Amino acid sequence: MFNDFKPVLKILLRFIILYVVLVLGYQFYLNGFKNAGLDSFSTWVMTQVDFLQNLLGYPSQMIAGKPQQETTWFFVSGRYVSRMVEGCNAISVMILFLAFIFAFYEGFKTFIFAALGVIFLHIMNVLRIVGLNIVLVEHPQYSKIGHDYLFPAIIYGSVVLLWLIWIKFYALKEAKDESA
Repeated sequence: MFNDFKPVLKILLRFIILYVVLVLGYQFYLNGFKNAGLDSFSTWVMTQVDFLQNLLGYPSQMIAGKPQQETTWFFVSGRYVSRMVEGCNAISVMILFLAFIFAFYEGFKTFIFAALGVIFLHIMNVLRIVGLNIVLVEHPQYSKIGHDYLFPAIIYGSVVLLWLIWIKFYALKEAKDESA
């Protein structure tokens, strides 16, 4: 009976180990920025959001909060519309994505798909934040539904889409090829 579940248990164990290792590594990274303001990756994401908003005609600036607040504000079209905190950088979403992809490890192509997936998720996250800030400027009455439901659905939906692509075209394809 155990042999029937062995492949599933291997995948589950690989996922849990990778997820825990990546989360601990990320937490170690974040500890280096404790009470020092926003971490450098989040600031890099903000810089891209700021650039894109300016390009789209929404004059934007980043206004840093107090270092112990670990936040930076978006000043868009003459007013404060949102703030960036570490959770907005999508690293935790990327960690979840990577743990899943590597749980279904398929050789070198796993690294290629993982790298392209992380780049895709980063782009989607930047677009998500830009979209949210534009909604906050143009339609502030939709701020709650935008922040709490619509824009999280975009980033999590992107992860699910990538997972489905990985499973359908790579992980399960190999299993089908082996059984044929």
